[in-house]
Amino acid sequence: MLTHIVRRILIAIPLLLAMSFVTFLFMTVVYKGDPLAQYKLDPTTSKETIDNLRKKYHLNKPPAVRYFLWLGGVLRGDLGYSIHQKQKVSVIIRSRIWPTLLLSLSAMICAWVLAIPLGIYCAVHQGKLRDRLLSLFAFLGMAIPSFFFALLLLWAISVTGILPLGGYQSTDFEKLSFLGKVLDIGAHLILPTVVLGFGAMGGLQRIMRGNMLEALRSQYVTTARAKGLSETRVVYWHALRTAINPMITIFGYQLSGLLSGAALMEIVINWPGLGNLMLGAVRAQDHSLVMGSMLISGVLLILGNLVADILLSLSDPRISYS
Repeated sequence: MLTHIVRRILIAIPLLLAMSFVTFLFMTVVYKGDPLAQYKLDPTTSKETIDNLRKKYHLNKPPAVRYFLWLGGVLRGDLGYSIHQKQKVSVIIRSRIWPTLLLSLSAMICAWVLAIPLGIYCAVHQGKLRDRLLSLFAFLGMAIPSFFFALLLLWAISVTGILPLGGYQSTDFEKLSFLGKVLDIGAHLILPTVVLGFGAMGGLQRIMRGNMLEALRSQYVTTARAKGLSETRVVYWHALRTAINPMITIFGYQLSGLLSGAALMEIVINWPGLGNLMLGAVRAQDHSLVMGSMLISGVLLILGNLVADILLSLSDPRISYS
């Protein structure tokens, strides 16, 4: 296993380089955006000031040179400077990581805790009314766009007033006690967790149901039943161990999306996440911020796949990485 981990880390280096180069190529050559566009629109900014800024941030150099300058900064631990936000990229991302991780982990836990038992339940009761109702519930989760569902919930909350109308914190957050701050963030977290969790749960439930049905129809499950084992042991010991393996792979891929967020939903509920930040960076043609966000997403994708491999080897002894 240690050899496999080292091999994956070594393979990750050229993958990250390729991903960062393609992103930089898209932003500078294909998209042809100018990070100083906001300064050009300001009549008070002179041409000399714009030229000095272009030299300061190496925008007057060829794209290949700029890419290697950025790469050299990354190797020194510097993700660059955001011209649009007028801050270091590392500082901006650090300020958005906690709300994004909090929301992503909350939605992931909500989706997985509900999807797996519901998928098993639907598979065991295949074709019955309860299976059809839960399957309809799952299809609704997959079909309804997150931003539209968020708007519906915001309307319902505005009528009832039981939860805050979006945002991450209340205006008097700093005056609250520690417990009050935790409860305040928790109250603001309920709406986006339900929105993201409901959408993710639908797809996971359908996948789990299909995996479980395939496992229940396999020969070794029939043999286990013929031996007189209880249905509970057959379902949760024999069939589940096989059906859960594809879900572990999906779990690894979902880890890579922890920092991506859901930009449209974040805009609707005014959540300070990285998805909204990334969308704003692309629109503002902020190359350094886009590159920094993409680099972190790529690292998480590789780590997620590595975690999935480790979990698969632990759950299924037949899988070996030698």
